Amino acid sequence: MNFDDIIGNQEVKEYLTHCVAQKNVSQSYLFVGTEGIGKLLIAKEFARKILCLQQEGKEVCDCKSCQCFEGMNHPDYAVINENGETIKIEQIREITNKVIEQPIQSHKKVYILNDCDKMTIEAQNCLLKTLEEPPEFVILILITANESAILNTIKSRCMTIKFKSIPKDELKKYASQKLGMTQMTENLLKSFNGSIGKAMIQKENQEKFLKIETIINQMDKQDMITFLNDAKIIYDKENIHRILEYMMICVYEKSQENKKYIHCIETINHCMRSFKTQLQF
Repeated sequence: MNFDDIIGNQEVKEYLTHCVAQKNVSQSYLFVGTEGIGKLLIAKEFARKILCLQQEGKEVCDCKSCQCFEGMNHPDYAVINENGETIKIEQIREITNKVIEQPIQSHKKVYILNDCDKMTIEAQNCLLKTLEEPPEFVILILITANESAILNTIKSRCMTIKFKSIPKDELKKYASQKLGMTQMTENLLKSFNGSIGKAMIQKENQEKFLKIETIINQMDKQDMITFLNDAKIIYDKENIHRILEYMMICVYEKSQENKKYIHCIETINHCMRSFKTQLQF
C-alpha cells in the first residue's frame, strides 16, 4: 500500500514525502488525530519511504529494503502495539535496548508506537530517555487519538503532525466502493465521524441502525404498542453503546425540527453514562 491508496490527509502525505525526498526527516514524530482515520497506514508508508535505499520518496520501488518491507520481514522496522492494547514498560525497555543496534538492511531504523496514549506512566518515562538522546539512525513515530494522555515532556520532544477527519464526500465514496454500503443516510454518514475505522464498524450494524432511524423518524405517527414492539431492536447488550450513540445523532437531528425532543437527548445521555459506569465495575 502506498500514499495513493490511502484516502484523506493529502497535505500530511505530501509533507512527509517531501521530508524524505529532501532528506529532512525528524527523529521523533507524534501523529495526532481521530481514531481510524489512517494514521497508522500513513505511518507505515512513511516508514517504508524512510527505509527505502533510493531515499527519493517514490510511491513504488523495488529496492531490497522495499521488498523486505512489503514482505513484512524488514529487520530495521517494527510496529509496537498494532492491536491497540496497553503498552507496558517491558515493551519500551525492549525498544531502548534495540535502538542502539546499527541498522542491518537500511540506513535508518523506524519504530512505530501505535496508540501510544496506552503507555503506562512508567513506560512513558522510560521512552523519554530514548527521545532525549536517540541514535542518529533511529526514527520514532508515536500515534495517538488522545494527545492529552501523553506526557508534555514527550510531546515537547516530538514533531506533532495533526491529522484531519476525512471529508464526508470522500468517506461516502470509500464506504460505497470499498465497503459495499449502498444505503447511507445523512445520519449514518455523520456516525462515521470522519473515520474509515468507524465506517467499517458501523457497516456491521448498518441494517440495525437504519431500522432505528426509521423508528425514531416515525415516533409521532405510531401508537405506543407498535413503537415499543419496534423498539425491541435496541436491546442488544453487545452493541448498546454504539446503538445509543446512533440514537443520539438521530434524535439530535429531530430536535432541530422540534425542541420537544431535547428531553430525549438528556435521557440517552443518562443511559450512556449509566452503561459506562457499569463497565467500570
